[in-house]
Amino acid sequence: MPHQSAAPTDLVRRPAIPPRAERRPHVVEIHGVRLEDPFAWLRAENWREAIRRPEVLPSDIRAHLEAENAYAASLLDPLDGLKTRLVAEMRGRIKEDDSSVPTREGPYDYAIRHREGGQHPLIVRRPAGRDDGESILIDGDALAQGRAFFKLGPWRVSPDHRLLAWSADEAGSEFLTIRIRDLETGGDLPDVIPDATGAVVWAADGASFWYVRLDDEHRALEVYRHVLGSVHAEDALVFKEADPGWFVGIEETRSGAFCVVTVSDHDTSEAHLIPRAEPLAAPRLVWPRRTGVRYELDHHPDLGGRSTLLLRTNADDAIDFKLVAVDADAPDAGPREIVAHRPGVYLLDHAATARHLVRLERVDALPRIVVRSLEDGGEHEIAFDEEAYSLGVDAGHEFETDLTRFVYSSPTRPAETWDYDMARRERRLRKRQEIPSGHDPEAYVTRRLQAVAPDGERVPVTVLHRADLGLDGSAPCLLYGYGAYGISMPASFSGGRLSLVDRGFVYAIAHVRGGTEKGWGWYLDGKLAHKPNTFTDFIAAAEALCAEGFTSPGRIVAHGGSAGGMLMGAVANLRPALFAAILAEVPFVDVLATMLDETLPLTPPEWPEWGDPIRDREAFERIHSYSPVDNVAPHPYPAILALAGLTDPRVTYWEPAKWVARLREATTSDNPIALRTNMDAGHGGAAGRFDRLEEVAIAYAFALRATGLSEA
Repeated sequence: MPHQSAAPTDLVRRPAIPPRAERRPHVVEIHGVRLEDPFAWLRAENWREAIRRPEVLPSDIRAHLEAENAYAASLLDPLDGLKTRLVAEMRGRIKEDDSSVPTREGPYDYAIRHREGGQHPLIVRRPAGRDDGESILIDGDALAQGRAFFKLGPWRVSPDHRLLAWSADEAGSEFLTIRIRDLETGGDLPDVIPDATGAVVWAADGASFWYVRLDDEHRALEVYRHVLGSVHAEDALVFKEADPGWFVGIEETRSGAFCVVTVSDHDTSEAHLIPRAEPLAAPRLVWPRRTGVRYELDHHPDLGGRSTLLLRTNADDAIDFKLVAVDADAPDAGPREIVAHRPGVYLLDHAATARHLVRLERVDALPRIVVRSLEDGGEHEIAFDEEAYSLGVDAGHEFETDLTRFVYSSPTRPAETWDYDMARRERRLRKRQEIPSGHDPEAYVTRRLQAVAPDGERVPVTVLHRADLGLDGSAPCLLYGYGAYGISMPASFSGGRLSLVDRGFVYAIAHVRGGTEKGWGWYLDGKLAHKPNTFTDFIAAAEALCAEGFTSPGRIVAHGGSAGGMLMGAVANLRPALFAAILAEVPFVDVLATMLDETLPLTPPEWPEWGDPIRDREAFERIHSYSPVDNVAPHPYPAILALAGLTDPRVTYWEPAKWVARLREATTSDNPIALRTNMDAGHGGAAGRFDRLEEVAIAYAFALRATGLSEA
């Protein structure tokens, strides 16, 4: 007999009566369909102000969220002992006084480090090549003191290394404030830039910089230039995107020649160049936007005797992308192919240095690095032998260098940071992640399964378990999934998940469609009309784990966040008995209502991902058919824990609140359904590294109790 989702654990003996959200009539008619939303009142009319200042949230909404938090506490407080043990274990795997490998930039080496016991990072530097003489440029712990929320954002040193533009989010709402620190005095200049994304590109003379301003709807549509010593209200508008469905960003080419204004939605992109040596110059378009065509660029100042842009693009039906070179002064004058399109070889990223071109590729969910000599065109690969692993490239800011840096890890092996000499083909280990409490990679096994989806596609599944675990189907499993925006889930190391694995859990990642693990086509097959593939891929992964003896139906805890939270809501509706519990972090579950509300921050930009249900009846019907809130029905739902953030501008707090209210009314099981809202944080949860462990431990304790392992 399969295990049942309503396992006889203490979780089903609920210690308090769950709150019932008041029903208030609210009906809208779209495309001739009446949509009843009795919990629409949970969306505060003043939500824009509330995500900046939570204290202005209407009292009836606050009372309901606090009642939900009290009920969640009544479920979770009995697990405090387990949570405390989990936090201690996870913290024991963190080197508290850790530091990143320094990155060379001009006369200094810059790094991020933490002090023992510190929650927030420090930005530090030393004279290049030395181990002494460190200066603390930004002290995150000091800046966070006395604040309910604080998170350092992007930072960038000025060309003469005398100033540091740094940013911070002080509410969790992702409206960042940019400040300028004088690195000689240690004090901040009067220049203060509110409501920004945090990214900064300095002009070559260090007298001004470009930044992206957020509007009242939290949309990044405008680039401004700030002159040091002026007030931000006088900043010059440099670029403005008229379509609210697009995202605007800025970045600096590694050559240092240009500030790049990037403009994109989920299908299409374009870029504009501003010479950093000419800060008053107008942005110059590279390629005009063409629907469905994407490109990202880097720059080489002297490739074949001319200033050259290197573009990663899917133009001309290069579905898995190719690399082309164009004249920086005449980018439309015929691209020259550098790396041809190869179906099934997904070109992820590229970086140019003076003498080499580095690219990151992925084939069947496994990454590799390819290095090309720009002098003779010769290439060589850096690859690894494990069944599943993660690989990332950090080329740094130096252009005149033969070094590139990569970070390697796998589910069993902690991260290793290597510097690689591309000319000599030699690697040097710079850092191996330390696990203070100890870690033996040989005590664990990493596997890669191939689940078969209903349409015959093979879905990669990364599996981690202890080497001594008997695979007889009795083990519980945490199955993680995301599947949206082309974001892939790396098969990387996580010390936290070992607290589950050491208690007998199988930990698995379903690399479902909607990501790019198997190329750009894998993404296209999980969006718009193909979105249901994401859900059925996840279910196929769960069934494959059962068929292979890793676990059994009713022993699986499904876990996902944000768009992965939509996946959680969908599979809970489709196959509730398959799961013992659902962990949904900041879940995007009210998909139809959100996509119908074009006043929300992300709605217009999201239409290329999900469809526009306002103007497109087919999109409306499709989203209506899977939107988790709209498809809650009388089912024996598993235990569900939803985690939300009050100041979240991406997935607004009322989405999980409405979902939980509907689930409580519909469920035919005795399993608890709980909502825990962080009243001081947003999409990413708690900002402090140890505070974040508390949230992870809550989710894991819930999973352990739901599968009967809370005493382990």
